[in-house]
Formats: sequence, structure tokens, C-alpha cells
Amino acid sequence: MIQEFTLQQLAEGLPKSVLNASDRDLEGFQKIIEETIKLREGHKNLQKMIKSYSTSVIQRS
Repeated sequence: MIQEFTLQQLAEGLPKSVLNASDRDLEGFQKIIEETIKLREGHKNLQKMIKSYSTSVIQRS
């Protein structure tokens, strides 16, 4: 099961090391977050494609 977090929950869960990180560290962290978002969107799109394909195969059978 996927748990959804609010922005406040994420902020409250940040360790002090992130809050005190340098700009360079934060830029690296931001890149990780951006790639994670891309991966998540790609996963959603893949699920839609699989569902669409499965539906069309079932209808052709």
C-alpha cells in the first residue's frame, strides 16, 4: 500500500542534517527528488499503458 504524505509531514520528517546542508548538498538532493518524480510519473504511465493493452487484448479475444 502506498502512503501519501503532506508537505508538512515531509518537512517535519527531515533530519537536521538536511536542514543544515550546504547549497551543493541541497542541489544534489533536489536532483534526486526530480528523478524520483520522473520515475513515479513513468511508473504511472506504464501502469496506464499495461491496463490499456490488457483491456484491448481482452476485447479482441
